[in-house]
Amino acid sequence: MAGGLFVLPSLFILILLSYMYLRFENLAVVSGVLYGVKPAVLAIIIFATYRIGLHTLKNSALWIIAFASFIAIALFNTPFPIIILLGALVGFLAHRFYPASFNVVSVQHAGGKYYGKAVIDDVTPTPEHAIFSLKRLTSVLLVGLLLWLTAMITLLLAYGWQATLTQMAWFFTKAALLTFGGAYAVLPYVYQGAVEHYHWLTAVQMIDGLALGETTPGPLIMVVAFVGYVGGWSQQILGVENVFLSGVMAAIVVTFFTFLPSFMFIFIGAPFIESTQGDLNYSAPLTAITAAVIGVILSLAVFFARHVFFPSESVVSIDWLVLAMAILAFIGLFKFKLSVIKLILIFALLGLMFAKT
Repeated sequence: MAGGLFVLPSLFILILLSYMYLRFENLAVVSGVLYGVKPAVLAIIIFATYRIGLHTLKNSALWIIAFASFIAIALFNTPFPIIILLGALVGFLAHRFYPASFNVVSVQHAGGKYYGKAVIDDVTPTPEHAIFSLKRLTSVLLVGLLLWLTAMITLLLAYGWQATLTQMAWFFTKAALLTFGGAYAVLPYVYQGAVEHYHWLTAVQMIDGLALGETTPGPLIMVVAFVGYVGGWSQQILGVENVFLSGVMAAIVVTFFTFLPSFMFIFIGAPFIESTQGDLNYSAPLTAITAAVIGVILSLAVFFARHVFFPSESVVSIDWLVLAMAILAFIGLFKFKLSVIKLILIFALLGLMFAKT
């Protein structure tokens, strides 16, 4: 219930924004807002990378994993799943020889601040429903698989395997199963598939979708609804006369198949993680994965910067105004602790102002 209601407002808002974007993308007011929001989004991604790295990269071993991950995806275009698997493998093997390098939880707790007694803290007994049970795991897994199979078979029978909706369902299921580290980590994988492989949208539209995603409440991963909407619209899955409904249906399908596996991860994984606290055999691979994800997020920032700073794809045609706005946005986040919503509003207004001038 909580998860569904957390997602629905963003879904409705992004459907509306996606329609307005496709219907009025050539209007000066729309392009002006996006012109200002894009550098702000880039600053948000860089700041997110900084904050995650600050809490995770506690030693040289984790820095090396993050750097190797960045090189692998940025220079060699290594698939995201392989990076995650290699990160887990490195963490599992390396902690046996250098256990201290992967025991960052205790380091964080030792230097942490005390903010008063919490309702649920580290010494609170685990509630009954959160205790790991093979029977509970099996029942939850069966229910999740039944829901997924019902929806997938329905699409398969109605449209066939090669249809856009069926391929979206399959692709975003795979994306959801790889969402280690949240939206910033999985977006490069979404870009690889949606833009480069399936051609549901263009690189510019993907960048614009990230900007729109940051303007809405809820998780940034909801940008997948924008990807689905644009893909459904461009592929005209319900016919040329029903492009709006095509976009709506695709956005709903993409959101469902993205979040169903994520919810199942929570219901199945949370009791398991709770039961393995302090066990390096399990926490070390997760720590290494987190370090690898930082490199992936940094590659997303580089990808985003390349398209924002060099809109004409030429290295000699940098947009200096956008660069200046990105620096100002980062200062606003780092120095003045501006909230994301305030930052987006400020730079949307700046974009409008510069568009008019």
